[in-house]
Amino acid sequence: MPFPLSTWERICHSRHVKLSYFQVDAFTKRVFGGNPAGVCPLDEWLPDDVLQHIAGENNLSETAFFVGRDGNYDLRWLTPTVEVDLCGHATLAAAHVIFRELGYRGEKIRFQTRIGELGASQDGDLITLDFPSWAAKRCDQIPAAITGALGWVPRELLKTRDYLAVFGNEEEILSLKPDPKELERLDCLGVICTAPGTDCDFVSRFFAPGAGVPEDPVTGSAHSTLIPYWSARLGKKKLLARQLSQRRGELFCEDRGERVGIGGHAALYSRAQLEVA
Repeated sequence: MPFPLSTWERICHSRHVKLSYFQVDAFTKRVFGGNPAGVCPLDEWLPDDVLQHIAGENNLSETAFFVGRDGNYDLRWLTPTVEVDLCGHATLAAAHVIFRELGYRGEKIRFQTRIGELGASQDGDLITLDFPSWAAKRCDQIPAAITGALGWVPRELLKTRDYLAVFGNEEEILSLKPDPKELERLDCLGVICTAPGTDCDFVSRFFAPGAGVPEDPVTGSAHSTLIPYWSARLGKKKLLARQLSQRRGELFCEDRGERVGIGGHAALYSRAQLEVA
């Protein structure tokens, strides 16, 4: 993505480029829960290598960068090593910063991203993301590589860009101890493991060691696949989901046909000023 020359000149010639920075825990009401993301609002785009250095220095699974105002923003997500096409928890974190820290008073935010337009709206403390729906297709067979990687035979296996492994109950999800090296060999980004919940509609865990994420604390984007599956299976449009990582997370889901609503709370952990020389 091209960057303005004025920004490049400031980076090269100034020793005092200052950027606002926030760290937000997404899909939780309290700090130290959910999934942490960095958020860096920009007046204009910095060079790609500078963004990558910032994300690497933050050393979180994703840092969200955005440019824009008045509810319309260009949004990008970077891991410590690469730019990615979609990140749910960092989108929720960015929306939280815009609504709560930057004082935007509108009802809806529009994000322009690599995969198209995403939305975010707020209702009290709850922020709901508008994401694409990615229905998974059922696999005819369960490859031995899947059972070897997970150490357990799922009752059903489906696939989009990720594998969706369906288990019988919440206890089976909690007991999973997948082999990271075996997971890396699979022909997918990651594996979503899911089952009916005991006090919610469904639970999940997400493993993607090939992308540098042994287990993701809370994965908003995985629910683009989970929501249509569980909506069809349970015969309901609105669903309550929990992700059973160590940090845990809660998601308020809605099947909207070609789109899904992914709702969650967020908690600000820190605000800071970055000095980029």
